Amino acid sequence: MEVSERDHARGPADAPVTLVEYGDYECPDCLSAYPILKRLSAELGNRLRFVYRHFPQDRVHPHAAAAAEASEAAAAQGKFWEMHDLLFEHQKDLAEIDLGQLALKAGLEIYRFEADISSQRFAKRVREDLESGEQSGVKGTPTLFINGVKYGGEKSYEGIAAALKGAVG
Repeated sequence: MEVSERDHARGPADAPVTLVEYGDYECPDCLSAYPILKRLSAELGNRLRFVYRHFPQDRVHPHAAAAAEASEAAAAQGKFWEMHDLLFEHQKDLAEIDLGQLALKAGLEIYRFEADISSQRFAKRVREDLESGEQSGVKGTPTLFINGVKYGGEKSYEGIAAALKGAVG
């Protein structure tokens, strides 16, 4: 569960609190958590490092793995968070949307993005995140860890905020 340079992180590595989310771009509960986590990241600023890891639930969310691979293709062009945000903002359209349209909105070089997607070169990375989650006891999404400890509280703004602020000290 160790956070490393390979992780997608917002915030300083030496922040007093690290919040890791195992998420699924097609999960409605992850969509509900998305604005909460974004708000808390803004409120806590440099006191929080937010890490996102993929945990696509393909059996119930058939487009989640493709969305995760799209975010990795965006990461290869330095635009992970732009694609991450767009995928959640367009979650309800994932079945119909052309991921290339989101790539263009994210400012990606479209031919490189499409080549990366068709090669499936990021499937391994997504699988590694999934396996890391399974090893950490993740069963569903979103699953949150605060400073390496699985958060079991309510996934509301108030619940997560209290846990994060308690961890800040």
